[in-house]
Amino acid sequence: MQLAASDLGRVEADGSAAAPATDAVLAFTADLHRALAARGAAAGNLVSSPYSVVAALAMARAGARGRTAEELDAVLHAPSPAPERLASGLNALDRLLTSRAGAVERPGLPDAEISLDVANSLWGQWGTGWEAAFLDALARDFGAGMHLVDYRGATEAARRAINAWVGERTHERIPELIASGVLDAMTRLVLVNAVYLKAPWETPFAEHGTEDAPFTRLDASTVAVPMMRASALAAGVGKGSGWTAVNLRYAGSTLAMAVVVPDRGRFAEVERALDGARLRRLLTGFRSAQVDLRIPRWTFRTGVELSDVLAALGMPTAFGNQADFTGMSATERFVVGAVVHEAFVAVDEQGTEAAAATAVVLRALSMPRVDLELTVDRPFLFVVHDVGTATPLFIGRVTDPVA
Repeated sequence: MQLAASDLGRVEADGSAAAPATDAVLAFTADLHRALAARGAAAGNLVSSPYSVVAALAMARAGARGRTAEELDAVLHAPSPAPERLASGLNALDRLLTSRAGAVERPGLPDAEISLDVANSLWGQWGTGWEAAFLDALARDFGAGMHLVDYRGATEAARRAINAWVGERTHERIPELIASGVLDAMTRLVLVNAVYLKAPWETPFAEHGTEDAPFTRLDASTVAVPMMRASALAAGVGKGSGWTAVNLRYAGSTLAMAVVVPDRGRFAEVERALDGARLRRLLTGFRSAQVDLRIPRWTFRTGVELSDVLAALGMPTAFGNQADFTGMSATERFVVGAVVHEAFVAVDEQGTEAAAATAVVLRALSMPRVDLELTVDRPFLFVVHDVGTATPLFIGRVTDPVA
C-alpha cells in the first residue's frame, strides 16, 4: 500500500501546551454525552470516547475553510482567537497520555502494566491532488501519513484495510468500525482515530468477594448482577447536588475511573446538568477517604453514527452542499458523508479494558464527468502492452469469458 507522507515529522510538543486541548475535550465530552443520552436509541447502556471524536474531527478541521471551519471550531470548543492551538494541544496531550503507559509498581502487589495507545491515520483516494499544507499539518500535529487506497475501483479492499488498522490498534476490540455500505466510489478520504486502554486497579477487588446482588434499573425494575466488593478501599470521594462520586485509581495513580451515583430518582436531572465546567470540578474535586464499595462488573459496546448529533451541536455545514474542505484538495469538493464511532468497555475485579475508534468519511460532492459508458457484453480483443513504447506483450480475444 502506498503512503502519501509529508516530509515533516511529528512535533515534539511540550506537555504545557496541552491545556487548550484538555479544555476542549472536557467541554465536548459533556456536549456529546448529553446529546447521545437524549437520543431514544441510547436509553440504555452507553459508552463513547469523545476524545477520539475530537481527534478525528480536528484532523478534518485542518482542511476546512470558511463557515465549515468556524462551525467545527465552535463545536470542538477550539481556543479563540487562535483555534490552531487545538491541534497543537492535542499533539501535546497525546504524548502526555501515552507517557502514562508502562510498568508500574503497586505496594504489596505484583508490578502492573498500563497500556494506553492513541493513533491516527488517513486513508485517501489514490490519484487525488492532496494539498501539501494539509498533509504537513496532519504529520506535524497528529503523526499521520496518508495511506493511498482506491475507493473507486476497490472499495471493499479499502474498507477491509481501514478496519484491519483499527482492529490492530484496538487489540481487536473494535474489529469492524466501518460497516459494509458506508464507503462507496464517491469516498475520497477517511480520517481515523483509535484509542486503547488496559489498566489494572491500584488495589484489585477480591474475586471471592463478588456475589450476585440486585441492581435497580431506571424503570424501577430490578436485575441480579455480579457485584464486586472492596472494603476500606483508599479512594477519592466527592459529593454534589444530587450525587455522590468515588474515584478509583489504576496502578500508578496517573489514571483513574470516576463513578458518579445520582441520588434515587435524580439520574436524568444530574445527567442533563453535566457540562464542561461541572465535569472539571468533578474530576478535580475529590478528597481522599476510605471507602467500602460495592460495584457491578460490566462489559458492553456502543456503535453510533454521529452526523445528526454533530449537526445539531452546531456544525451542519460540513454535511451539506456548502461544505468547504478546500484545504484538503483543490481538485475536488468534499462533504462529510459519515462520522462513525464505536466504543467498548469491560470492567472487572482486576481493572478496565476500553477501546474506541472514530472515522470521519469525506465524499466527493458530485460525480466526476463520464465521457463514455461501455459494457463489455460481447466478444472483444485485448492487448497487454508497454505504455511508454506501445510495445505489445500479449494479444488475444475473448469470445466466451467462462469457457
